[in-house]
Amino acid sequence: MINNNIKNDSGLLALAIRLVIGWTYFSAFWRRTILANKLDPEVAGYIGEKFNHFLPNALGIKPLIQYLVENPDILWLNMVIFTIIEGIVGLFIIFGLFTRIMSIGVFGLAMGILLGSGWIGTTCLDEWQIGVLGIATGYVLFLTGSGKYSLDNYFIKNNLSFTKKKWFAWLGSGILPIKNNIFPRFVLIGSLTILGMTLFTNQVFHGGVWGTLHNKSVKPKLEITEGKINNDILSFNLFRREGVDVYGSWVIAIELFNQNGNIVIQYSQKELASLTDQNISNYYVANIKSSKHSLVVPLGAKAKMTFSDQTFSQVSNGTYTLKITDISGAFWTHQITK
Repeated sequence: MINNNIKNDSGLLALAIRLVIGWTYFSAFWRRTILANKLDPEVAGYIGEKFNHFLPNALGIKPLIQYLVENPDILWLNMVIFTIIEGIVGLFIIFGLFTRIMSIGVFGLAMGILLGSGWIGTTCLDEWQIGVLGIATGYVLFLTGSGKYSLDNYFIKNNLSFTKKKWFAWLGSGILPIKNNIFPRFVLIGSLTILGMTLFTNQVFHGGVWGTLHNKSVKPKLEITEGKINNDILSFNLFRREGVDVYGSWVIAIELFNQNGNIVIQYSQKELASLTDQNISNYYVANIKSSKHSLVVPLGAKAKMTFSDQTFSQVSNGTYTLKITDISGAFWTHQITK
């Protein structure tokens, strides 16, 4: 029996948490496979591109994300595996089957969301809240297991032999085999650790504990590196580090200025809308590309931009300023020495 007093059945008291958190993760599987095809790299809304958006400011796991978005085949396989795991974890949590091991799955999935995308959220710090609440609820479900309305409880009530094994209490439900004098400290240490992680990530991602609040999902920020003028070629790397993840930054002008501030060459909105693959060499799954009216730079996208013109071979040696302007009026500059 889980508890003689049904009112003290902690698994039953956590039923709402179990059902909601279970659906939260199972719904990710449902959306990507049933409601829409988000696992096809050729279809708009591919989950791999969303994953690419996490890259610029991920915490601790940035090298892993970069490796995956640089290798599309491996990324696709991992997105499929990740989606299947979310489906299994969510479904098992909803039905209360092997609840404790699945709660560790909830904890791990939420940790990945927190570290990868906790910095994303235009209004209410969306991804950070999802991550920290997932970690906290995963821990609670590990402590409580499933109660009256669960398959774990059904197995226990019917005295199935494996439910009497110690491992079932750790992986399924029932009373945790932790000594009474240790259990309160186990709960306290785990809870304080999760609180510490919450405060730490809130501060790192958003300055939410002290200092100046900041939100990297509101305004676009482009990074220009490795600018070169070689013969008749101008090249540079363009990387979008910040801004809203659901649409790109629209670049409407690229200009090169000499030491006197005079324009050497200018690419207008119309010209940027006509760039080809010869001008844009993307590094990751999320692609910088020309659209109908401008050059579009999605969050997390990085590409080597190349422009060919005789003007570049005719300019004298010196320092030049590359300026890139967004449709919002924001602009970014980069110094190039020839």
